[in-house]
Amino acid sequence: QVQLVESGGGLVQPGGSLRLSCAASGSSISFYYMGWYRQTPGKQRDLVARVTSGGSTNYGDSLKGRFTISRDNAKNTVYLEMNSLKPEDTAVYYCNAVSGILGNYWGQGTQVTVSS
Repeated sequence: QVQLVESGGGLVQPGGSLRLSCAASGSSISFYYMGWYRQTPGKQRDLVARVTSGGSTNYGDSLKGRFTISRDNAKNTVYLEMNSLKPEDTAVYYCNAVSGILGNYWGQGTQVTVSS
């Protein structure tokens, strides 16, 4: 079982940047596909970015180029670098770890607010 704790959210102006971190414990993230999802009130949780255990990445629609996911297996941490932020990026961002054998796990989420 893996526990996930997100950090790095906050209030940022449009055009600004943030880096989210997801620190894992209890198991190595090397066994999991790691991802970031986001959710706004009343809407479903959508994929932001995902990185496989082999390092391949994929991104939600129109996010590639502004957002970058990376993983540091040695630090057991996944990052999401977010640039050129827009008000529509405002959401709660969740870290996810998934393995067909070990299960599907979520963090508690971190709020990102893009506003002037």
